Amino acid sequence: MKVELDIFRELESQLKDLVISATKEALVLNQKQLKSKEWMSLKEGAAYAGVSYNSFIKFRLMGLPICEIDGIKRVSKYEIDTFLRKNSF
Repeated sequence: MKVELDIFRELESQLKDLVISATKEALVLNQKQLKSKEWMSLKEGAAYAGVSYNSFIKFRLMGLPICEIDGIKRVSKYEIDTFLRKNSF
């Protein structure tokens, strides 16, 4: 019985390590994809800027330019970078 418990704990540990590793890889890939896109949705723009969606909407009210075509809103990576530089202390 003890052998079975040890095997179960080892398997559990391996699965945990695998899930953590896969999650980290997915997050890195997501960040790379965001950095390579010039035009992003507002949610992607918020993630790129490292702020919440609500804060990003406040940035828009503060002057961050947003492109809207037929109700579809997109923000330029260049404009986000420029806005953050202008509003940094």
